[in-house]
Amino acid sequence: MSKFNARILLEPNKVPKEWVNILPDLPLPITPLINPMDGMPAPPELAFAIFPKECVMQEVSQERTIPIPKELREIYAQTYRPTPLHRAYGLEKDLGIEGDDIKIFYKNESVSTTGSHKPNTALAQAFYAKKEGLKELVTETGAGQWGSALSYGCNLFGLKCVVYMVRASYIQKPGRKILMKAYNGEVHASPSKHTMSGRIFYDKNPEHPGSLGIAISEAVEHSLTRDDARYSLGSVLNFVCLHQTIIGQETKMQLSKVGISEPDIIIGCMGGGSNFSGLALPFMRDKLEGKLPNTQFIGVEPRACPSVTKGEYRWDYGDTAKKAPILKMHTLGHSFIPHPIHAGGLRYHGIAPIISNLINNKLMTSSMHFQTEVIAAGLQFARTEGILPAPETCHAIKEAINQAVLANENNEKKVIVFNFSGHGYFDLLAYKEFMEGNLIDFELPSEEISEALKSSDMPIVDESKF
Repeated sequence: MSKFNARILLEPNKVPKEWVNILPDLPLPITPLINPMDGMPAPPELAFAIFPKECVMQEVSQERTIPIPKELREIYAQTYRPTPLHRAYGLEKDLGIEGDDIKIFYKNESVSTTGSHKPNTALAQAFYAKKEGLKELVTETGAGQWGSALSYGCNLFGLKCVVYMVRASYIQKPGRKILMKAYNGEVHASPSKHTMSGRIFYDKNPEHPGSLGIAISEAVEHSLTRDDARYSLGSVLNFVCLHQTIIGQETKMQLSKVGISEPDIIIGCMGGGSNFSGLALPFMRDKLEGKLPNTQFIGVEPRACPSVTKGEYRWDYGDTAKKAPILKMHTLGHSFIPHPIHAGGLRYHGIAPIISNLINNKLMTSSMHFQTEVIAAGLQFARTEGILPAPETCHAIKEAINQAVLANENNEKKVIVFNFSGHGYFDLLAYKEFMEGNLIDFELPSEEISEALKSSDMPIVDESKF
């Protein structure tokens, strides 16, 4: 592969025709969504009142693949898919690993219409909402990438979009707020005065930094006020991870074009788990089928919010106000309020049940890094590859660098693939603070985790009843 041909491209007609549903392949069945009112599996009627119906059906489907509607595939192809896969020659050279023994590839989701992987599911959810005759989708957003993507998708399909944006990011990332409004999105800083869930925190402290758990509570509460509105989630749930598998399927085709069928390491950052799932799950199916026995899967978290690395695998509420379904996942506790780090999209208290299932069955591992480390890695990437990464994406870059350096020290041959989940051109404050020496590292104390998990209002679910 020539250094002057570092991008591996696919034709628009190569956009995958199906999503990969890994639920039937998991070594243990995935746990159901639980009704927060009675601790029992949520009936379809409850789920239909919260999410678009087709998304609910996909959430529990046992079909190994689910067709992507032709109209949706055409929109993907007309706008930004397939996205390129890059060989990171510049980064490899800077790390002193020139040659073909260690190869670093990144799937560039930053070329999407809103600059991240999020439109992959935003377009799908808006498509199904429109098809169902709904008029409005309501959501939360951390760093603003998901809010931007859903605002774009809703505008495309003629739906109203309301976004509750975590206040810390609302302040740190004004550009994302402007982009959402450019797509006719309605944006509120969370916690807000607009919902009972928000006022509990806002009235005590109007400058409360917020959390994704609080923002989810506000969005769910808002969505239930109208029959023609539904809640839209950008991560965590099975159907969201499903929609993102378009990433990994394209990556497999692109790697095969340069003669690679068995990558050694698959890496993605983890907040709720959607971008890691999108890249990893198509490869994970191969691993479960015995085709990739030696491939490692690594999810990367901030040390300020290590849901997988330091959390417990247990039942927990999906949101702070306990309005969303209960999930079995690795969690820091729904009452946990994370430090306002710049990687706002990685500040969720839990992780996708699919990821938790894979972690619990030792099919993947996790790592964590300080924010000064990841921003430094992001700058190294920008200077060698030319794209400024989002703070979330910097976590995957940092881990890819660590793995490449380790392989080089051990004289190993490795193919390392990571998901470049989004660009950082709306996240310049993080880089400014780093350059001025003002960026602060924060590691979540074990005492805080224990306190959140010992909370008296953690749910008790009797699995023997279902």
